[in-house]
Amino acid sequence: MVLPPGPPPGIPFRIRKIGHVVLRARDLEKSVAFYTQVLGFRVSDVYPAEMVPGGMVFMRCNADHHGVALVGRMAAPSTGGEMHHMAFEVATLDEVFHARRRLRELGVPITFEGRRRAGVQIAVEFSDPDGHQLEIYWGLDQLRDDERARPADEWRWAHTLEEAIANPPPGQVPVLQDPSLLESKP
Repeated sequence: MVLPPGPPPGIPFRIRKIGHVVLRARDLEKSVAFYTQVLGFRVSDVYPAEMVPGGMVFMRCNADHHGVALVGRMAAPSTGGEMHHMAFEVATLDEVFHARRRLRELGVPITFEGRRRAGVQIAVEFSDPDGHQLEIYWGLDQLRDDERARPADEWRWAHTLEEAIANPPPGQVPVLQDPSLLESKP
């Protein structure tokens, strides 16, 4: 596949971030509880079933009115075919470790933790009650318009958060402020 060199000149706008994601939910109440109680989102607005069949709940994690919205009446669990995953950036590495601890305390199965490849972010991955794949991450590479992504030989695959800290890629400085968040190997 030949990739284009970048966007063509003259586009009269520039997308700066992912604005929001709207997901279907089987049990709207259970899913809202997951996003608010496990991930810390706040409810901004609610559409009743008379307005949107199944109801709709808008939630936020920053000043935006909503970053995630859920629509009720999904017939079956997500097969993952609708969306690969949705990722949430946090400001500090400690927050990724806190997220891992919280997910475990609440019995949410973690499907991956550590660092994958491109982008070299340190992350914890898991599913919401409907099977949607989610990621909480820190340290995603930032690129200027004229800058190319780091070469593959600088990626540092890691299968735990601790391994991700111990073997950082060039330029990433993963400093954990609270060392008590580290887990020892069994």
